[in-house]
Amino acid sequence: MADIQRLDKVLANSGFGTRKEIKKLVKAGRVMVDGEIVKDSSMHVDPEKNEIMVEGEKLEYKKYIYLLMNKPAGVVSATWDNRYSTVVDLVPEEYKHFNVFPVGRLDRDTEGLLLLTNDGQLAHNLLSPKKHVPKTYYAIIDGRVTQEDAKVFKDGVTLDDGYTTLPAHLDIIRSGERSEIQLTIMEGKFHQVKRMFEAVGKKVKYLKRIKMGDLELEPDLKPGDCRELSGEEIDSLKKYT
Repeated sequence: MADIQRLDKVLANSGFGTRKEIKKLVKAGRVMVDGEIVKDSSMHVDPEKNEIMVEGEKLEYKKYIYLLMNKPAGVVSATWDNRYSTVVDLVPEEYKHFNVFPVGRLDRDTEGLLLLTNDGQLAHNLLSPKKHVPKTYYAIIDGRVTQEDAKVFKDGVTLDDGYTTLPAHLDIIRSGERSEIQLTIMEGKFHQVKRMFEAVGKKVKYLKRIKMGDLELEPDLKPGDCRELSGEEIDSLKKYT
């Protein structure tokens, strides 16, 4: 299917400036389409088929971008907030023009893997309750986590509002007055992990998402940093569509 767009829109969406700046660039003869200098920034092109050169450099067009962020504590999973910094504020300048948004949310005090994209259809599918995309968390828990808790989680936990969760897999790394666990859930209810542990009389002290679908958070990605997904990783997410 052809993706016909105005040239100035393609260049603006690729980070070459405002429409006004691009108009000047085109009028100065610094933009070529299929080997020909163009003078009309409103002309229509197919960026996936036409070769567009800007000041001698070939435009590598991307319609969608997919970023994996290691979300730090203290920022909110939103595009804008009047009180706190957002994950979008942390996105590197080179990706700003894509207008990415977070896929789902992590609480302000929760760290770890967060996907940001401008692909609304993929985001919708990944967040759909029908898709059962697995999400794995590492947590430190106040209280002794037991195999009995693991059984309760496997059967589904009834939360404070009466909702019973889908079966979840609880791995106990260390059990004690302060326990360490990994928990894989198949849905994303509000404050779900915290509420699941509250339902068995325990409190989450630290929470970090380490996996979503087949995406894993690598140890060397520092809090606040992000990277583009590989083609293979994008395909692994699209299987949920």
